[in-house]
Amino acid sequence: MNEIKINNRIIGEAHKPFVIAEIGINHEGKFDLAIKLIDDAHKAGCECVKFQTHIIEDEMLPNDVIPGNANESIWEIMKRCRLTENEEIKLKDYVESLGMIFLSTPFSRAAADSLQKLGVPAFKIGSGECNNYPLVEHIAKFGKPVILSTGMNDIQSIQKSVEILRKYKVAYALMHCTSMYPTPYDKVRLGALNELKENFHDAVLGLSDHSIGIYTCLGAVPLGASILEKHFTSDRTLPGPDNPISIEPDELRELIIGSEAIYKALGGTKEILMEEQPTIDFAYSCVVSIKDIKKGEHFSHDNIWVKRPGTGEIKAVDFENVIGKIAKRDIDINNQIKRVDVG
Repeated sequence: MNEIKINNRIIGEAHKPFVIAEIGINHEGKFDLAIKLIDDAHKAGCECVKFQTHIIEDEMLPNDVIPGNANESIWEIMKRCRLTENEEIKLKDYVESLGMIFLSTPFSRAAADSLQKLGVPAFKIGSGECNNYPLVEHIAKFGKPVILSTGMNDIQSIQKSVEILRKYKVAYALMHCTSMYPTPYDKVRLGALNELKENFHDAVLGLSDHSIGIYTCLGAVPLGASILEKHFTSDRTLPGPDNPISIEPDELRELIIGSEAIYKALGGTKEILMEEQPTIDFAYSCVVSIKDIKKGEHFSHDNIWVKRPGTGEIKAVDFENVIGKIAKRDIDINNQIKRVDVG
């Protein structure tokens, strides 16, 4: 099975899902709020928090483009929400002091270089950069695992990025994603996970989800999603464009518990487990006498039937095999029929 390793965490279908709480820019550029979000994710049992690294002068031209989930330009949003390199250093140190994994998405070459200098264990590349092949190659050269989101991209455009990652022998994961905020459930398209699996046999798969709640992430686990990423906030009423679509601490905890439960429940075959024996002992029915039966009398529907518990020798499944046979001894009413009783 395909795997990637981030620090000491092995990620793949043979392991429980890796849940990423994407704090992103929900801190609104406030360091103290970023710390609170980390604490809340940690209390919820999350292994990994992810931020975004914006060095806007290297990322974009000054512009007045307004995202669909905001009422101000992307330039103004990122100018307000960016963290300094020193703040990111402190956040990474704090995250790791809690035993968690710190990741951040770079949106430019300068941001990638800053994170490499910071010593991140892996890189998350956002959907908008999935077809930014120069940046993908720049990051691939670092030789660290890459988690690549694929919203707004098709198989052909993803293929080019995958070829770059393979060229540099980088372990990678592909995150199915729909870049709508929020994503209607009928636009999530979990079936795309199967398409990614068919086309990229060496990829670890995941879901970066922008729908409301945790339902689609849970649904992605049986389809092979080993990484589940959701925007995370302490309170959806906080200001910021991503807070309304984010999950809160209780939901994050349920996502972690629920996805692991589903993972554990997958696989197996339809067979009787030895662990089911205590239930078999009371739940099965066995052949019993419902009248006094004399030696030499034929067993019939009038003198035998099936009743619990399941501790007798002749189970209900063999009831018809007893009908018509001869009793080899006297049998009192309400006794389990034994094999030696049947002639």
